[in-house]
Amino acid sequence: MYKYLSPIGPLYLDSDGKALTGLWMEGQKNFPRVSPFTLDKAPDLPIFHETAAWLDCYFAKKDLPPLPLLVPKGSTFRQAVWKELLQIPYGKITTYKAIAKAIGSSPRAVGGAVGQNPISILIPCHRVLGTAVRRGKNRSLTGYAGGIERKRFLLNLEQGDLFPLHQG
Repeated sequence: MYKYLSPIGPLYLDSDGKALTGLWMEGQKNFPRVSPFTLDKAPDLPIFHETAAWLDCYFAKKDLPPLPLLVPKGSTFRQAVWKELLQIPYGKITTYKAIAKAIGSSPRAVGGAVGQNPISILIPCHRVLGTAVRRGKNRSLTGYAGGIERKRFLLNLEQGDLFPLHQG
């Protein structure tokens, strides 16, 4: 596992040796157990350097290079949801309902798969919002494995200050 220091805190990258298989935020739900020994002995893999370069561009708001090779592990259904997430353009948002319609499922099932996304940021689950938020009825965000403030940060990074940092 490789540790990347980002504006939203440490990110932990995992690989099968060739592809990125995981990217988690410190303390996020579903964060795998990692020993300090594992982090100290992280292999010097090209995929980690490619991912770090992509993240550097992302957080600096520079043109993004192509995504590194991503191989998230999950069921066929989760794979379908994650593939659909990859279709959401930078700076755009969608809803659980829209993804459900695209793959022929229910928004609740899609929400479960989105919440299990093992490659945060690169597979942009932060771009999925509830219907009320999407329609502008409510700017209060819900549901993000990395925490609402991180979701807000990522959306604001991509879209400007659409989601104020402090709700009143």
